[in-house]
Amino acid sequence: MGKYRFEEEEHELFRKSLRKFLEKEAVPQYDQWEKDHIIPKSFWKRMGDMGFLCPQVDEEYGGLGLDFRYAVIIGEEMERVGTSLTGVGLHNDITVPYIEAYGTDEQKRRWLPGCVTGEYITAIAMTEPGAGSDLANISTTAVRDGDNYIVNGQKTFITNGINSTHVVVVVKTDPKAEPKHRGISLLMIEEGMPGFTKGRKLDKVGLHAQDTSELYFEDCVVPAANLIGDENKGFTYLMEKLQQERLVVAVAAQTASEDMLETTLDYVKSRKAFGKPIGSFQNSQFKLVEMATEIELGHSFLESLIEDHMAGKDIVSKVSMAKYWLTDTAKKIAGECMQLHGGYGYMEEYKIARRYRDTPVAAIYAGSNEIMKTIIAKRMGL
Repeated sequence: MGKYRFEEEEHELFRKSLRKFLEKEAVPQYDQWEKDHIIPKSFWKRMGDMGFLCPQVDEEYGGLGLDFRYAVIIGEEMERVGTSLTGVGLHNDITVPYIEAYGTDEQKRRWLPGCVTGEYITAIAMTEPGAGSDLANISTTAVRDGDNYIVNGQKTFITNGINSTHVVVVVKTDPKAEPKHRGISLLMIEEGMPGFTKGRKLDKVGLHAQDTSELYFEDCVVPAANLIGDENKGFTYLMEKLQQERLVVAVAAQTASEDMLETTLDYVKSRKAFGKPIGSFQNSQFKLVEMATEIELGHSFLESLIEDHMAGKDIVSKVSMAKYWLTDTAKKIAGECMQLHGGYGYMEEYKIARRYRDTPVAAIYAGSNEIMKTIIAKRMGL
């Protein structure tokens, strides 16, 4: 795995500490988690104890006040173990930042310390059975009733859906707003609130250890004090935070590609056919060289984006490019690496088989790759 320009001694120490932790606490248990279709909450608590949950949170609220470079390291090391650990990145880098950026001081004191310790596990609920990329057309409503909102609707494909204790839910607070996106707000809905139920654990092609579920709200009573930011400003908040969400997905895709290449290189050097290693055949060499080149290009592009993002630059177009290109590349590399493994690549005991299952969804979540191209086209004046 290529080292980033920004990595200094403290980052290397942090990476070593995290990798050691994961090799002890995650790697030996991962196959069982896949069979159970969930990662135990006890693992989240251990992550919190070690300071690996939301390290960016201000010390005032129980965090370590670390910058985005540490988030990149956590994302990479989690992905090296397996894509089913993606829920940690969603908690750290996607959901909790909404509380940090738009929450009141009272909300931060109420929620952030638990997010850091792993007592609280967060999710974000945007997608509905009838609305995915088209967020403006969500139908989940939140009607103000005194000091509460009454929420009705359904969400689906929710990462951390089963384990979550706190869900940032995208709701319509003004169904008559024109344009429609001006009627959207964000509500923190907590486990146990009356009218909030979790549906079945969804049976996915891949990411078997990652708990994904449906969420139901039937006259769900949510205190108005759980409104994040201003009413009807939710769409703006979502747009402001999607740059980081898509960058996190791009980092994971790049790491998956690097890991698949590393795994396959080891395999072709040891596996023999016709009396010699299959890595000595020209076809194998050319395929591996092509993959290595794409990975190297991806690494350089990603490195520049991480630095620009940390500098606070608007890089929505470039991040959209990275998200679609790196996830598509990872899908292609998964297929090529499985082919180089031959029949063994199709066996569940080989890591490449799991990668082949887990990789494709990255081109769909956080905004499908087709949506990424639409965003780029608009910014090109098309």
